[in-house]
Amino acid sequence: MPGMFEREIKLRFDTAGAAREAVLGLGATTLRGRRLQEDTLLDTADGALKRRGCALRVRADAGRHFLTFKGPVQPSLMKLREEIETVVGDSELVTHILEELGFRIWFRYQKYREEFSHGDVTIAVDETPLGTFVEIEGADAGIRAAAESLGRSERDYLVSSYRTLFLADCEQRGIEPGDMLFAES
Repeated sequence: MPGMFEREIKLRFDTAGAAREAVLGLGATTLRGRRLQEDTLLDTADGALKRRGCALRVRADAGRHFLTFKGPVQPSLMKLREEIETVVGDSELVTHILEELGFRIWFRYQKYREEFSHGDVTIAVDETPLGTFVEIEGADAGIRAAAESLGRSERDYLVSSYRTLFLADCEQRGIEPGDMLFAES
């Protein structure tokens, strides 16, 4: 059974308050309140998934747990890739099983996420150790309309993963990258 294709962009905001105010100003309604998401990326020892441009993620999200495979990013103005996701009972247990099967953890990252619905898109306000981002996911036209309503244009679209943004930030600051975790973790 093939997965669905996700289409999304990120927009940078100065603060979580400014992002939330802008999203609510669109008339968006809250889907899920603010909570911590903890993501773990795994790969084979030889990096087979990364070489293919794919990702295997285990997510813990306020008592809910998911296993996700993401295919390579497809050519597009927006980030477009296959996503296959299923609910699992326990993220730590699933991670352990994957490690027993030969996968290894290669990156962990955290964010506080709050989700909203607006028309045919889902909008997330993500507070990360890198700063605040609004992620808009859905159909092409809906993403464009929401971004324009937020006062943003295609020039503002970020299509990089949080890992890629984190690596660029570490390079700019001249620090060795590790995991993207909040200081209190």
